[in-house]
Amino acid sequence: MNALTRPPAVTPAARPGTRHRLAYLAGGGATAVIYYGILAVALSATGERVPYLALVVASHLVTVVIVYPWYRLVVFPGAGHGWVAGYLRFYAAGLSILTASLVGLPILVELAGLPVLAAQALIITMTFSLSYALHRAWTFRRRGSSPQGRERSGNPPHNLRPNRSAAKVR
Repeated sequence: MNALTRPPAVTPAARPGTRHRLAYLAGGGATAVIYYGILAVALSATGERVPYLALVVASHLVTVVIVYPWYRLVVFPGAGHGWVAGYLRFYAAGLSILTASLVGLPILVELAGLPVLAAQALIITMTFSLSYALHRAWTFRRRGSSPQGRERSGNPPHNLRPNRSAAKVR
């Protein structure tokens, strides 16, 4: 392997810091608790009058609106998109997690016989890392930067350091 074919070394500055990981864990944990709580209340309140997949979609919509500010301000500060554009990206990334629920729940509930909330807890656990990867690499990526460019330049992929390469215009 030579310098052209060797992958770039990951320096400590290029890896997400402990503070960032803890902020994401707190946000992810809060997101799961909020979503799960909304879903549990909705399932309990409606009984079997409303299909559980419709309640999953409604719970997801409400949760995304509630948790977006935490991700925007605390977990991924300095994202390169405005609030509305950032929210739309956040929601689009969340659709992949919602899709996992809409596909996985019927399999786990109807075929495997798990209760809805147990099946949803399993899916949440399985999609946690995917959610982080999507948000870090796409949702809150700075404008004009690619994941490869950030790693090579030493800028962390979690957007905690400001972009210092922009020259001041005099």
